[in-house]
Formats: sequence, C-alpha cells, structure tokens
Amino acid sequence: MTAAPEPRRLSPDLLALFNTVSTATVSGVLHKHGIDHASMFGVLPLRPDLRLVGQAFTLRFIPMREDLGDQQVFDNLTNKQRIAVESVGPGDVLVIDARGDTRAATLGNILATRVRQRGAAGIVTDGAFRDSPSYRSLELPTYAAGQSPNISVLVHHPSEIGVPIACGGVAVLPGDVIVGDAEGVMVVPLAVAEEVVHEAAEQERREVFILARVAAGASIVGTYPPDANTLREYQAWEALHAGASAHVPSSA
Repeated sequence: MTAAPEPRRLSPDLLALFNTVSTATVSGVLHKHGIDHASMFGVLPLRPDLRLVGQAFTLRFIPMREDLGDQQVFDNLTNKQRIAVESVGPGDVLVIDARGDTRAATLGNILATRVRQRGAAGIVTDGAFRDSPSYRSLELPTYAAGQSPNISVLVHHPSEIGVPIACGGVAVLPGDVIVGDAEGVMVVPLAVAEEVVHEAAEQERREVFILARVAAGASIVGTYPPDANTLREYQAWEALHAGASAHVPSSA
C-alpha cells in the first residue's frame, strides 16, 4: 500500500490572515459556501486567551479492547498516540477523535509539552485531557470536551493517524484549517480555505465600520445588514482609511 499524499500546506500569510478573524465570522462565511457542519460541539478552550490557527494532523482513537495490545506498556515506537506526538510539527494542530468519550484522557501534560516543543500550533480533542490544571500554564492553545485523571487505555485505543476523523461532531480531514478562539473551534475545508479567509477578513473590516455606526446611534435598519447606501459609505471609508485601524465616522 502507498502512503496517502501529504495535504497541501497553506502559506504563512494565509494562516496569519486566519489569525485575525473570529470563529463567528468564519462560521458565517462557511454558511454562504453551503457548509454548516463545521463548528465543534462541546469542545472548549483551556486557554481562552490564546488563539488557534493551523492545519489538522489527525489521530483516531477507537474503544479500548483488551486484546488490542498490552495496556500497561506505552511503546513510543509503535503506539499511534506517541507516534503522533513525535510527528506533529510547525503549523500542525493535533486533532484527536475520542468519540466524545471523556471517561479517560486522550493526552497528558508531558505529551502536550512535547507537542508544543515540536512547534505545533495546538491540540484539539472531543475527549478529555489529563493533568488539566497544568494545561492552563502551558503556552499552547488547547481545546477539550472534558478532563479526567484516568489514563487513556482505560477507555481508548489509538488506532490511526493521518486519516479522516470526527471531532466534536465535525468531519476533520488531514490538512483542514483549524481556527479556535475563546468561543470555540471551527473546521475550514482545505479546498475552500483561501477563499473563506479572504471573505472573512473583508467581512470583519466591514463589521468594524457597521459596529461603530450602531454604537454611535445608527438604526440597524439599512445598517445591519447594510443597504446600498451604507455599503457605498463603507467602501469610501475603506478606501480612505485603509481598514479597521481608521476612525469610523458617526451615524449623524
């Protein structure tokens, strides 16, 4: 059997642009593209102060069964969890399919620290983390559905890496863009990622203008959503002031 091809890597500039847009904006743009099953359910940040942007490196757990291996030995050379930890690199987000089962952890803080040292962008699981208090002092964006002191093998068996998985009720393919903030995690299909991020960045600039007008007293009628007149005013403002750093005119 031949290995699956490596997913296409996005440029650092595109990933940096993703880092400027919220998950809420990404969700809205994906909806316009007909994609409504991209927001992970029940997967929350341990470090809501850190943003997450990277491409998915997937790890799939299946339910533990006693005959699948020695439950007392973690062989770093054969265990798929350990191989994943030693395989992620810069720009990768380790995304772990735990079937939403939080009775035992999928990863502890020592392995998470190794993921960080390898330069990965973050970790996302719809299972639990072990040593969760330590994650809150780890400079790495991490998202999980729960926490558990139990070691993974009590519930989980690491089965595959680099394959399509489910996480938080969302399909995740290797290379998909993972965007996380204090609100949650979105999965952007790689095939539309470039188009989505440019549309999201434009929408955020437009909403800076709209928000400031509403805050200054404008009615939402004709402003949100913007009518043709508001859009003309926005376009003039955008051309004059070069985006969100500019002073927004009042609604008067």
